[in-house]
Amino acid sequence: MRFNAIDTRHSSTKALISAGLLILAASVAGRTGQAQPAAARKTENVIVVMMDGLRWEEVFRGADPKLINKHDPKFLGATSQRTSRARELYWRDTPEQRRQALMPFLWSVMASQGQVFGNRDLGSDSHVINHHKFSYPGYSETMTGFADARVHSNANIPNPNQTVLEWLNKKPEYAGKVAAFGAWEVFQGIFNQQRCGFVVNTGYEPLKDVPDSPQLALLNSLKEKTPHIWPDESFDPLPFYTAMEYMKVKKPRVMFIGLGETDDWAHMGAYPEYLNAANRDDAYLRELWAQVQSMPEYRDRTTLIVLPDHGRGSGPLWTVHAWVIPGAGQTWMAFLGPDTHPLGEREMAAPVTESQIAATIAALLGEDYGQAVPRASAPIADVLGSNREPGQAERKLNTSEIAIETHEIRSVASRAY
Repeated sequence: MRFNAIDTRHSSTKALISAGLLILAASVAGRTGQAQPAAARKTENVIVVMMDGLRWEEVFRGADPKLINKHDPKFLGATSQRTSRARELYWRDTPEQRRQALMPFLWSVMASQGQVFGNRDLGSDSHVINHHKFSYPGYSETMTGFADARVHSNANIPNPNQTVLEWLNKKPEYAGKVAAFGAWEVFQGIFNQQRCGFVVNTGYEPLKDVPDSPQLALLNSLKEKTPHIWPDESFDPLPFYTAMEYMKVKKPRVMFIGLGETDDWAHMGAYPEYLNAANRDDAYLRELWAQVQSMPEYRDRTTLIVLPDHGRGSGPLWTVHAWVIPGAGQTWMAFLGPDTHPLGEREMAAPVTESQIAATIAALLGEDYGQAVPRASAPIADVLGSNREPGQAERKLNTSEIAIETHEIRSVASRAY
């Protein structure tokens, strides 16, 4: 279940304004990238996995020492046992050991063979540019390439903007080769299921777009019979394994998978279950990548992108996220694929934003999204394997982007008063 905002106001106006100015300055400095020529690229398929509200702190530092002893809500039962089990599974002496225990695939494979952004302890910044800092605006920004003032709630309403997936699906070479799967039913609105022209399968909705199989029949049966803990969202195994079955049959060139349990357990204040969800998500990545490598249509020609839709607060505010919550706009992102140089965990890198993902997806496929959607942020050049020094800017932020981000800062400042 998603929440639009919280009814509080941050007391430090100066801190909010200063943070906004820093974000704008960083964005101008770090928004870079151009698509590689088609002949040079190796990526033919892109898979995007988003882990809702998973904080950068756990990704880069592992289990939080201030939260690891926190008990789950009593109604979940066995709270002491849950906490003890979480310590056994995820607590280690150092942050590096803890993050490896929590997300072994990300750190053993993606960080060693690809790139991971967002460790603020090492001077790497990843953030959203929308000022709401909750789910629908975050997903919309990521998939369209820009923040839109009209997208300001988590209501399941059609997105007025076209996503990069819809844009690609209209091209002959991608028509019928795009698909989106998610635990949250609001993805129907985010991708505008009624208009987009590709498969958008969410929550407990059975998949009827491929021939039946024993595995798919079981998944559809589970969707019908699994208890609905959250009325608008299923547990993550349902959309993940539905996507895996679809991938085997339809072999989409562009696929989105939205996982939601990290956000759901966090809102419930269930830190051990939040950690378990993050660990399961990492295991899904390992399983997905193994399937990629086992299929000739995907092996050595697929890029995997992993990121959240927003951040969260820290300390007692770790359960919430909204524009008034410090840290709620801080994210992280990881990339693995044949065109992405293995630069590993990025240090002192140019800032990256969620709004750059749409153009990055297109550029990896040799398509120029910015030409069609000038409002969209530029792709992340370091991820594209451009022939230049990492972090070197190739073009300045366009006027539209500067206007959008300036508007966001002014909006935050005015609300602070």
